[in-house]
Amino acid sequence: MKNDEREFYPAALTIAGSDSGGSAGIQADLRTFTASGIFGCSVITAVTAQNPREVTRIDPIQAAGVEAQLNAVLSTITIQAAKTGMLFNAEIIETTARCLTGRNFPLVIDPVMVSSSGTRLLEEAAVAVLADKLLPLASWVTPNIPEAELLLERQLKSHTELIEAAREFGERWNCSVILKAGHRDPDGGVAADIVYHENKIYELSSPRLSGRQAAHGTGCTLSAAFTAALALDTPWEKALQTAKGFVYGSLNESVRIGPGIEAMYPPATSYQGKTLLSKIEF
Repeated sequence: MKNDEREFYPAALTIAGSDSGGSAGIQADLRTFTASGIFGCSVITAVTAQNPREVTRIDPIQAAGVEAQLNAVLSTITIQAAKTGMLFNAEIIETTARCLTGRNFPLVIDPVMVSSSGTRLLEEAAVAVLADKLLPLASWVTPNIPEAELLLERQLKSHTELIEAAREFGERWNCSVILKAGHRDPDGGVAADIVYHENKIYELSSPRLSGRQAAHGTGCTLSAAFTAALALDTPWEKALQTAKGFVYGSLNESVRIGPGIEAMYPPATSYQGKTLLSKIEF
């Protein structure tokens, strides 16, 4: 078969840390890309020693090594969409921003700052650099509530405050926003995120699964599934529902990988019908 007769396969890029336990980071992103029909490329920013319960060590990659990885991918492969995750320090953020400036593909920024076990994944001195250098390049930003509180420098307690925060993110950094609030109200019947897009506010929800312990990596998986949908040129409304459904399905079809340890796993069927995107008048 001639090269020009082969089907073009869309590629997406993840720029993030490696999770030795496999539940989050680069591993979760690439697993999600593959399950979504996307060729996954990666730039590793740090090597972590972790499992779903704890992070025991972080070894950041030198900024020059991050730049070399970015140049190797971007100079050759046609990237349809990209996302960032754990960047760890100011030098890596500055390098990533410089290499991504002027690119014409959608960029999803997941501002990873703290692990689900409580370990700091972004140095305190790098928060301002993230806000000043990288967030202005974003098409979409996907903070969770603690990350939004750090970037906005205030606590977010009420539903109204979450809506105001999503709008402030969008207006300050001229981007669309998925404020991941699924962990809020654990006794409620739904896991609902706040979406800001084109000056409008929406709620993105799915049923809340009870008794599931595989929550590690939900944020990475959501942003990766959304990036994959954008790489497939999916309309934004469907992309949101596809990503939310992928997370719901990955939780619903979680697997046991050790004594008392469950992990999300790409679902065998589509759960897009389990999600709802509704406009909020605010």
